[in-house]
Amino acid sequence: MRIAVLRERRPGERRVALLPEQLPRLLQAGLDVSVEPEAGAEVGVPDEAYRAAGAYVGDDVLEGADIVLSVQPINLATARALGEDTVTISFLPTVQEMPLVRRFRDRRITAFSMDLVPRTSRAQTMDALSSMAMISGYRAAIVAAERLPRFFPLFMTAAGTVRPATVLVLGAGVAGLQAIATARRLGAVVEAYDVRKSSAEEVASLGAKFVEIDLPPLEGEGGYAREMTEERSVRQRELLMPYVANADVLITTAAVPGRPAPLLVTPEMIGRMRPGSVVVDLVADVGGNVAGSVPGQELSVNGVLIWGGLNVPSQMPVPASQLYGQNVANLLLLMVRNGQLHLDFDDEVLAGCCVTHAGDVKHRLTQDLLGEVG
Repeated sequence: MRIAVLRERRPGERRVALLPEQLPRLLQAGLDVSVEPEAGAEVGVPDEAYRAAGAYVGDDVLEGADIVLSVQPINLATARALGEDTVTISFLPTVQEMPLVRRFRDRRITAFSMDLVPRTSRAQTMDALSSMAMISGYRAAIVAAERLPRFFPLFMTAAGTVRPATVLVLGAGVAGLQAIATARRLGAVVEAYDVRKSSAEEVASLGAKFVEIDLPPLEGEGGYAREMTEERSVRQRELLMPYVANADVLITTAAVPGRPAPLLVTPEMIGRMRPGSVVVDLVADVGGNVAGSVPGQELSVNGVLIWGGLNVPSQMPVPASQLYGQNVANLLLLMVRNGQLHLDFDDEVLAGCCVTHAGDVKHRLTQDLLGEVG
């Protein structure tokens, strides 16, 4: 069975779906691996490194490919070149990729989305969203520390004491917890808020203070927060206002799978922050938590710098590719037996992340968007 690893084509995407270090496990499982030339160029991996690891490198990787691996979804033209029953594995946000989903369905291509891997203990080694969120959280703290015109840690000198920066993190999922941990390592005083009460213990374990406000928690399914009403959103912003005003750095990480990110920070809240403060909106590219944030841009609003995230994991392509490649390899080996493809849809992991198969759309939300019945 032949695996094809594609070079990423979307602007700004610097990751690669597999690294040479991940090939031995696949080769031992009886798979042949083909890699498109310069697939690893953005992570400093030359074609020769793939050849040395046992892969074929050439422009014809799609010919006879049984499984196609990428980070971003393949484009419509590439999908047209695939034969029936080909399997694709990539991130695949179906809400934004409906034309591609239709193409997969119509060409009887089986598509698995790394966005949809279930958040279960068994699937942790395949959970690419958590892997990328960890990288994003780290990156958020580094971005903030670099742009804040003051120290993160406390300094006590003969000339006087310099107080530490105060960092407020909104959203204590994987990205938020990594942002907290990194800011703490850099010496900042960190506070954090999440609508899930269960996050309080995790925040405290990292040495940060959990912000308590007079609102009931919103625990959702699969470890995610539940979407809130507009009335709740307004009240939450009012109660968080003084904490935002007191922060030197504000990092927002809150996202709801399959929906635009919730608005957590209004222009009025930004207006209460001190000039020189820094706001990092990690989810600017999926709707944004901060009013006025722009994906991939830095803006100054009344002296407050607002940094909008755009494909943040790709800004650290080496560790992102290492982790993503491990996630993909683990998922891939779940669907292979004795070197042959074996798709067991009684397996909750495979069933959970399958978008299309055998001419049908399998993912419930995508079925609803297409007006289909599963």
